[in-house]
Amino acid sequence: MQTILIVDGYNMIGSWKDLRSLRDTNFEEARNRLLDHMAELKASMGWRVIVVFDAHLVPGVQQTYVQNGVEIIYTRKNETADERIEKLTTELKGRKIQIYVATSDMTEQNVIFGQGALRKSARELEIEMQIIKSNISQEVKTTHKEKPKSRIQLSKDVELAFEKWRRGLK
Repeated sequence: MQTILIVDGYNMIGSWKDLRSLRDTNFEEARNRLLDHMAELKASMGWRVIVVFDAHLVPGVQQTYVQNGVEIIYTRKNETADERIEKLTTELKGRKIQIYVATSDMTEQNVIFGQGALRKSARELEIEMQIIKSNISQEVKTTHKEKPKSRIQLSKDVELAFEKWRRGLK
């Protein structure tokens, strides 16, 4: 079964603690940080991730592109992220597809739930990201500890003998 996560981008930025504070000083950086988080989630979970932003906050025409494996959609002028998310939910649903929509907008949650998608609140997704980041940090620490000190695999006896030589001990 394929899992798809559709994220209401500005809803997450307005809800997540670290992004909300960043939004007030550097809106573009808050958007980039959210996309970095979603790339980590995609890499960790293996899900298809689509982030939808309202175009009214970004001048220009509708845009769709992929960055670090995450699909990014800026809606058309006069189209809200909610409208695009509803269309995507309808277009993408299928027998072997599970769709989650990340938004804290209660009205939107009810609409997408009626279309067969499951919801994730902004808080739930933020907690999941914290867990994923913690797991990644733990894996890096474990890998670093298990990494051999030498490129050549040595038995403990030989490693100990070399260490004694290195220290000038007999």
